[in-house]
Amino acid sequence: MYYPYQDQRVHQQMNTQYMTLVDPYVVQTLQSVVGNVLIVETTKDTIRGKLIEVKPDHIVLTAGDSTFFVRIQQIVTIMPDR
Repeated sequence: MYYPYQDQRVHQQMNTQYMTLVDPYVVQTLQSVVGNVLIVETTKDTIRGKLIEVKPDHIVLTAGDSTFFVRIQQIVTIMPDR
């Protein structure tokens, strides 16, 4: 019996590619408020914390002694905490 996935030639031809959707307007807006305290509502929860860093696919927030890495695709709304 022949299993193509065991053939080394077939295995070498396969390339893994990772893709993510980037919303440049959201990333640019978030970069303008780095250092501010925000309320970020995600599809799972709401986090109130200081925005530390913005990457094309996620943000970094600190709240108390905790650090949160939130995927931008999971964000529903963002509000400044007044």
